[in-house]
Amino acid sequence: MSNKPERVVLIGVAGDSGCGKSTFLRRLIDLFGEEFMTVICLDDYHSLDRKQRKQTGITALDPRANNFDLMYEQIKALKNGELIMKPIYNHETGELDPPEPIEPNHIIVIEGLHPLYDARVRSLLDFSVYLDLSDEVKIAWKIQRDMAERGHTLADVMQAIESRRPDFSAFIDPQKAHADVVIQILPTNLIKDDKERKVLRVRLVQRDGVENFQPVYLFDEGSDISWTPCGKKLTCSYPGMRFYYGSDAYYGHPVTVLEVDGQFDRLDEVVYIENHLSNLDTKQYGEMTQLLLKHPDYPGSNNGTGLLQVIVGLKMRATYERLTKEAVETRVPSLV
Repeated sequence: MSNKPERVVLIGVAGDSGCGKSTFLRRLIDLFGEEFMTVICLDDYHSLDRKQRKQTGITALDPRANNFDLMYEQIKALKNGELIMKPIYNHETGELDPPEPIEPNHIIVIEGLHPLYDARVRSLLDFSVYLDLSDEVKIAWKIQRDMAERGHTLADVMQAIESRRPDFSAFIDPQKAHADVVIQILPTNLIKDDKERKVLRVRLVQRDGVENFQPVYLFDEGSDISWTPCGKKLTCSYPGMRFYYGSDAYYGHPVTVLEVDGQFDRLDEVVYIENHLSNLDTKQYGEMTQLLLKHPDYPGSNNGTGLLQVIVGLKMRATYERLTKEAVETRVPSLV
């Protein structure tokens, strides 16, 4: 590991399985580097192995299948700069393996189904994001994957979705009310009665008043703006593109929303969009566009998913820099 961190910054990434957490984490590695960042999958805190879950009928989504006391104690210890012996859930065998040592790092990301579920764990987080995949898109994606790639029938796919729904609605979905930012992936409004779900409308919901976080805005902060950027500077094939920025309320909190509907034909042209966005916390001209261009093969790179994931990553970096600067300033006595 790199030199001992002055301040451990803790980030929570929440969402259902298959909602894009893995791609988002890969984008964070681009910003922070593998040495600088440690990712902890909260599946490691399962208290019931696969066999026990089958016997009891308790799913992994159910908090009873997870050890939140241990999760809290260990994540708190890491944040305090202490080494932990983290349990390991083996996804291949479905069993719990012997624990492994984890040292504190500059950035610790806890990701999985429950990073925002326990109030004690939430209180430790410096920044949190919830990846919110709408039902329509989730079903379309699962049908495409499980039927095309795994030979499942439509009935199988729907049964699998329905069997998860009660626990998802009860324990996973409500966590988005606690997130600093939410990335919503929704059906497009540009195609009437779209069933393919290849064109997406993606919204970045940014909570107002979050410490160390300044929301991104389009053109004019505090306005309500609908923008069609297609033309000489942005190539748009059918069905075009539409951006929206404005204020809203979300779970009783004031928020600002940045929405991207449609897809990019050419990622190098995204710099035109970047020029009209403010509070991006980029380090140099065109950095957001360059981060997208780095991985054009990542899922969502050609639509709002990739764009908004990169924006949230930039905001996380800015939060990290503010917090570590504060830690250094607090430690170093003033000469004045």
